[in-house]
Amino acid sequence: MEPLVINSGRSELWRYPLPGVTGGSGITEVDIIVVELNTPSGETGMGFSYVLGGAGHAVSLMASNMLQEFVIGKTQIPPQALWHFLTRSLNRLGRGVGYLAISAIDVAAWDLWAKTQNKTLGEVLGGTSKPIPVYGSGGFGPKQSPEDAVKQAIWYVDKGYSAVKLRFAGDFEDIERLRAVREALPDTVKIMGDANEKCDLLTAKWLANACADYNLAWLEEPLKAEDIKGYEQLALHSPIPLATGEHHQGLVELTPFFKSKSCAVVQPDLAMTGGITETMRIATIASYYGLVVAPHFLPALFVHVAVANPAVKWLEHFPLLEPLFYTTAIVDKNGMISPPDCSGHGLSWASGVRDEFRVDI
Repeated sequence: MEPLVINSGRSELWRYPLPGVTGGSGITEVDIIVVELNTPSGETGMGFSYVLGGAGHAVSLMASNMLQEFVIGKTQIPPQALWHFLTRSLNRLGRGVGYLAISAIDVAAWDLWAKTQNKTLGEVLGGTSKPIPVYGSGGFGPKQSPEDAVKQAIWYVDKGYSAVKLRFAGDFEDIERLRAVREALPDTVKIMGDANEKCDLLTAKWLANACADYNLAWLEEPLKAEDIKGYEQLALHSPIPLATGEHHQGLVELTPFFKSKSCAVVQPDLAMTGGITETMRIATIASYYGLVVAPHFLPALFVHVAVANPAVKWLEHFPLLEPLFYTTAIVDKNGMISPPDCSGHGLSWASGVRDEFRVDI
């Protein structure tokens, strides 16, 4: 087959206001970096990245520069090769904004690569279709009343989910909330807890021990992402498995956690980690260390990684960007998700969202 040329492409910034304060970090809007790649024969690859809390214009400009310099007008190459080429271009710049920009390009490149082969993204990553369990994470907050947390947890369980994740603030109210949810749910339903980096080491040790009585499946981000020594100390004494990863930029930042056995669950974030290519690499190395991989939200995209890498055991339902997408990958009545039966990653933008949220920069 004659090599394809990526003859056009673009990067845009969209600013998406949320309906209210959302999640444990309390964000109110998301900057979305949207990338599109096109071939002369009409195939289109769609990719995206995001910034929580502003400054997405810098990421979009970086993505535009990379597209013009290294992608548009060039022959299509395997996405892994493009990813390595783009990351090498950051020499002496550092990962930073560059990784968030590369993430959007990488997702578009994988989508286009799969479409030109008429395969799903999961297939070109090396997997075969299978259902993957999803845990319910949306609708919980660190200051939520026990009654409201129970109501949200039951909503998920009634829809077939076999696990839910509460939000913690590092105080006694966390335990009251956890106790109420544990008592309301069947023992077969797992409960996770996410502290969103709110604790110091002393508080994290207290929280982990307090949660042990309720069989918490994992305690997520009890400490700041960069506090490797704190995680080492906590892991030595915590009766609860620790989870981290959504604020780390790529394998280079996660490797110290792997080597020191400072976490049991790894949670790569699409934007921070640099896209699908680096997520696959993280999952492969995490598997070597016997760790579980549970990517940060976006289950309809990460399901493709999950079917290709057995280290991915859980996906997260946290519907932050989902209202912007049209997708046929939905969570079934058993709380499982499978890749859609179409080429590429199967995500497309809902009608009208580009015109509503695009920002000129």
